[in-house]
Amino acid sequence: MTGSPNSRSYKRASQAAAVRVYLLTPQPPSSPRAKEKGGRGGGAEMSEKKRGAGTRKDEVVTREYTINLHKRLHGCTFKKKAPNAIKEIRKFAQKAMGTTDVRVDVKLNKHIWSSGIRSVPRRVRVRIARKRNDEEDAKEELYSLVTVAEIPPEGLKGLGTKVVEDED
Repeated sequence: MTGSPNSRSYKRASQAAAVRVYLLTPQPPSSPRAKEKGGRGGGAEMSEKKRGAGTRKDEVVTREYTINLHKRLHGCTFKKKAPNAIKEIRKFAQKAMGTTDVRVDVKLNKHIWSSGIRSVPRRVRVRIARKRNDEEDAKEELYSLVTVAEIPPEGLKGLGTKVVEDED
């Protein structure tokens, strides 16, 4: 029965025989200058660019974003939607501002929980401010404060990221 075409072991053996192995061979450098540099080049320029981008994360800035919670909470258990929405907002702010210390405003928390644990708003307009940490025992010098922004009467469609000028 093991050699018959209807058995499982016969099918697995035929599938295993169909697998092909491709070996990758190292490619030679494309130009003579690449040989002199010892690689593909661009090493010094990339490090300068990275240093310039790192200093940007040290600025104090405020931006407005629209977060689509609907796609981030798809497939989430109903009784965990509002807590997971807060976690997703924290994760979004960490990625957008580059700080691990994210503080969610009480009004934003109330807005997320306003229609219960199950009925979270599909989209939310938030204002994320990267601020200096004044505490002397702080692990990081910057933190992000996430607050709810005013929703225009036209709705959230078509609104992009907007840099807010500080009113302080």
